[in-house]
Amino acid sequence: MPMPTPMPTPPGAHSLILFDLDGTLVETAPEIADAVNDTLTALGLDAVSEQQVSHWIGHGTRELLIHALAHALHTPAAQVRHSPGFADMQAIFDVHYSRRCASRSRLYPQVLPTLHALRNSGVHLAIITNKEQRYTDKVLAAHGLQTLFGQVISGDSLPVKKPDPSAVRHCMQRWGASAAQTLFVGDSSIDIATARNAGIRVWALPYGYNMGQPIEASQPDRVIQDISALVSS
Repeated sequence: MPMPTPMPTPPGAHSLILFDLDGTLVETAPEIADAVNDTLTALGLDAVSEQQVSHWIGHGTRELLIHALAHALHTPAAQVRHSPGFADMQAIFDVHYSRRCASRSRLYPQVLPTLHALRNSGVHLAIITNKEQRYTDKVLAAHGLQTLFGQVISGDSLPVKKPDPSAVRHCMQRWGASAAQTLFVGDSSIDIATARNAGIRVWALPYGYNMGQPIEASQPDRVIQDISALVSS
């Protein structure tokens, strides 16, 4: 069955805008890389680069850690995922990321004024991220974002996560927004697939984390240089 095709929407017609978090609103790769390398060091493994870590961001910290360990151990990710010792390694990572989370992240340009402008104009705002809630909440609080969103759906909020469209549909139902009134803003092929699966439009930012691939290759409806385009279009 083909994926739904988003309906054409003129600029400024969105009543609901959904945002990814990491790589879209907040640059988090530096502190995630710190936590990954803290973990690898504790396990006696070689460190990885921040660029490598940025390529693993997108599916939540569990999957990111799996890929980091697979790289460091020179073994397939599936083998790490099903390893009896993985739970212990994940517990070590959780300790380090809880300490590092929100320590070296920063907002991307124009994020705060744009979100305030959208809220003031009556647009409903929500976050849909694959990041676990305990880390999502900490990042949002550190950057003064927690009061700007009417809904935050993290990677462990529902039984499924992006690119499954359930979170998008939940937000649309909550505010009674049609597909034509809803926009997803993200930075990766995961975000674009999520929007396509939900039948809504998607705009993408070129500076985030897309597994090392140019975002244009994923064919969003529009590529914007920063999120101020949401109020200047």
